[in-house]
Amino acid sequence: MGSPDTHSTDLPEPVTPQGCDGLDALLARPRDAVIALDFDGTLAPIVADPEQARAHPGAVPALTALAPKVAAVAVITGRPAEVAVRHGGFAGAPGLDHLVVLGHYGAERWDAATGELTAPDPHPGVAAARAALPPLLTAVEGAWIEDKGHAVAVHTRRAADPQGAFEALRAPLTDLAGRNGLIVEPGRMVLELRPPGMDKGLALERYFREIRAESVLYAGDDLGDLPAYAAVDKLRADGTPGLLVCSGSDEVTELRRRADLVVDGPEGVVRLLRALAAQLP
Repeated sequence: MGSPDTHSTDLPEPVTPQGCDGLDALLARPRDAVIALDFDGTLAPIVADPEQARAHPGAVPALTALAPKVAAVAVITGRPAEVAVRHGGFAGAPGLDHLVVLGHYGAERWDAATGELTAPDPHPGVAAARAALPPLLTAVEGAWIEDKGHAVAVHTRRAADPQGAFEALRAPLTDLAGRNGLIVEPGRMVLELRPPGMDKGLALERYFREIRAESVLYAGDDLGDLPAYAAVDKLRADGTPGLLVCSGSDEVTELRRRADLVVDGPEGVVRLLRALAAQLP
């Protein structure tokens, strides 16, 4: 469970002028703002077994307090949308009518208002890669496969040397992905083989344009969130206020360097969401 600080309503201050502008715009015109959030590492703590990952216990209450006050809340994740909905506890939560889950980097979509899930046909290269993976992993003790349906991921967090196993597998998995028309998405002790053509940045941009929002907050924790950071930078260059939040960890530092605001992992994200909800009319 979260500490008492999770219930703080004090808003932290961004450390960059652009971040301050983004927060000011959100506070001034919340019903024109999109709150976009990664799932694992941002709303849910990172755990050794992704199937055991669950949203921070304060996440849904914070989102149900905030969502009715903004244009929309979008959870943008590499997971299948249905898995993120189930692990997040989003289905049937009161007050989340304005929430969407964009799964598989935006290829899938679940709308809380209708409960409808839309998804593309599987890429044939994923099945081929899935079949070829086991022999590649025999020499890397502790590495294991997570089948995501439209993608397949290799985790090294359980290995005796997680970072060493990660580096040892990067080249052969990149080669395997290339032979099957896939790309490799590196993350926190995980290498994911997935179809090209979508990323969190494209998903964020498309959804932002769809609902005609005027400001955006994006929070993430991992390398897969960098395209979303780039999308916010692009929007800001075009005059749209935006705030980049890093759900801080010691495993990935690049987002921390790029962020306008760094919070203390999922608990810090929940604290930020609660503080925003308390500040908005």
